[in-house]
Amino acid sequence: MIIDCHGHYTTAPAAHQAYRESLFRGERPTPARISDDEITESVEGTQLRLLRERGTDLMIFSPQASAMGHDVTDQAVATAWAHACNDLLHRVVELHPDHFAGVCQLPQTPAGGLDDAVRELRRCVEELGFVGCNVNPDPSGGHWTGKPLTDRYWYPLYEALVELDVPAMVHVSASCNVNAHTLGAHYLNADTAAFMQLVQGDLFRDFPTLRLVIPHGGGAVPYHWGRFRGLAARLGRPALAEHVMRNVHFDTCVYHQPGIDLLYRVIDVDNVLFASELHGAVRGVDPETGHYWDDTKRYVDNAGLSTADLALTFEGNARRVYPRLDARLSSRTSSGAG
Repeated sequence: MIIDCHGHYTTAPAAHQAYRESLFRGERPTPARISDDEITESVEGTQLRLLRERGTDLMIFSPQASAMGHDVTDQAVATAWAHACNDLLHRVVELHPDHFAGVCQLPQTPAGGLDDAVRELRRCVEELGFVGCNVNPDPSGGHWTGKPLTDRYWYPLYEALVELDVPAMVHVSASCNVNAHTLGAHYLNADTAAFMQLVQGDLFRDFPTLRLVIPHGGGAVPYHWGRFRGLAARLGRPALAEHVMRNVHFDTCVYHQPGIDLLYRVIDVDNVLFASELHGAVRGVDPETGHYWDDTKRYVDNAGLSTADLALTFEGNARRVYPRLDARLSSRTSSGAG
């Protein structure tokens, strides 16, 4: 089986976006009425088609990251929007259970607490069957006005993640800073900054079973691995292998062969999860290769990995990091479904 750990519902029907716009204008609309046929149509020509064409079996799917809108300061608005996004995503999964597993958006705000986020996490995991969540390390949208991921502010959320035995993908939303392009700077800045926060702190001493996924190949981390190892030593931190990498994983959303090759040369295969974020940030065809940028399976296949390492990348690591997904797949296998 091939599991893609990083996909977003970038093709949600227009009525859902219209609901968001009304909600963010301060109105109190009801969530859009969207039919099952509209939902299927929204993924059939994009995510589902591409999964089939590229030989991927299942995508771990979450609401559109850039539309999470965590810079909104009204907690009621953030909660209503997250609830609507997660409910819609749940319907996608229910309609296409063989191809999608849900990961939830949390109702974060720049200066708000996490009570609503914890409640929504519990609802999505316990009632909707989601297998993880996205956590935004910078709800301010590129201004970094909040607390680092190692601060005790985050501990109620981490406690819930550990109790529920689900991982979090560390993923920001849209940039509100004109100096940081959302897709080309803000996302990668956040991946890199989050990793350094983990190096500086002792989060995994307090939460030894917490699992985090840093997307987009870990941002700048693999490319500057020597810098991070050197800084860890300079700061008196333990070696990264024991201090961070027992709990942190990177995905393969790296859109060229040299980048994937570097990722595997630097990062242990046990810490790499296959992902493509297909029909996401980097769409279209690379004119130098004639292949789609986000067809990352092609790069992994050409990275010279052993059969065992390919199996870990494509399936084994995802099932270990997302145990609720593993249980779901095992249950379907034992029942003869799928």
